[in-house]
Amino acid sequence: MFALVGKLVDYYSIRDGAVLIEGNTIRAVVPVKELRNWDVDEVYGGENHVVIPGFINAHTHVAMAKFRGLGEDLPTEEWLEKIVWPMEKEWTRKEIRKWAEVGIREALANGSTTINDHYFFADEIAKVAQRLGIRAFIGQTVMDEVNFSLASPEGGFRFFKKWLGRSELVTPVLAPHATNTVSLGLLREIAELSKETGAKVHIHLAQSRWEVEQVKRRYGLSPVELLGKAGLLNEKTIGVHGVYLKEGDFSKLAQAGSTLVHCPTSNVKLEGRTVNLRELMSLGLNVALGNDSPNPTGILDPFLEMRTAGMVANLTAGKAHAVPAREIFGMATLFGARALGLRAGLIKPGYLADLVLINAEEPWFRPMKNLYSLLVYSARGSDVKMAVVNGRVQYSAEHFS
Repeated sequence: MFALVGKLVDYYSIRDGAVLIEGNTIRAVVPVKELRNWDVDEVYGGENHVVIPGFINAHTHVAMAKFRGLGEDLPTEEWLEKIVWPMEKEWTRKEIRKWAEVGIREALANGSTTINDHYFFADEIAKVAQRLGIRAFIGQTVMDEVNFSLASPEGGFRFFKKWLGRSELVTPVLAPHATNTVSLGLLREIAELSKETGAKVHIHLAQSRWEVEQVKRRYGLSPVELLGKAGLLNEKTIGVHGVYLKEGDFSKLAQAGSTLVHCPTSNVKLEGRTVNLRELMSLGLNVALGNDSPNPTGILDPFLEMRTAGMVANLTAGKAHAVPAREIFGMATLFGARALGLRAGLIKPGYLADLVLINAEEPWFRPMKNLYSLLVYSARGSDVKMAVVNGRVQYSAEHFS
């Protein structure tokens, strides 16, 4: 058993204390002075440290670290068609393993203890995730409205069945690419498999005008209405982006118990627009936070994504302080855990020991008066001192190379 000590911050509270970790869960949360009453082998942290739930990076493409910095200033459809898809056709298993490791190490070093990844060669990414010890929800991207051999539906179903129930850390999900690249028939097949197995369905949703126009032309529906027709408007569905959805679509997602993953850095960089976060949260929609890929966002840093989310929320709402820092912190932790069905995101006994220790000795943590604000607007990934996943230290700044 070991302990993390410092200011303990989760969505519901801020307090001083020690988190006792035994096995893969939090055994207890106690005052520091009571540590001597427990059989603790190691103590990490202390004064000027902060302990938080590990970030749930609810939408990633970790292997796309290979494309970092490429295709700058292109809109989504051109970025995909001219840069990403041609390069993706050249992927090999060896290359995917190499770049998935780069992306996962980057995610851990910046405080993500869970990723929800959507990509090709998912089997290789899953093996790397298991080896590096990150908690990973992984889906093999599938498409049938685009001729792309890496995204065959058969391959996606094969990956899902191979990894179902196989690993404590890696959970397979169903990963239709987007509402315009996947047919209604295939979406219905995915909905049926999700219903049978309880699997999450991770899908890009209205990420470009192009997508919305194609779905409207093909079916006379919005992307959310198409999900409803396919049987995918429910609590298992995790839609990503949503930047071209209308208010009525967001209401449908909220009423269905679905999740929308907000990726503000990617949205603003690729599309020059994003969702009105204040409105979404007022609807009761569960909103999680994702970094998307190292291209286009530049870095898998949840602190950067939180900061961007807060600032962009003010712009879209047309008012300052549109969404409190505490809510944005919740999006990156607890709300992501809810989306994935994880008993995580809080510092409570019995919850998964997926935690991050932050070095708060830097000047930008002074004064330590409002830790929600400091975590969202002042901290950065380089402040992460340690990442614990499933009760094991999987990243330590002291041993990182």
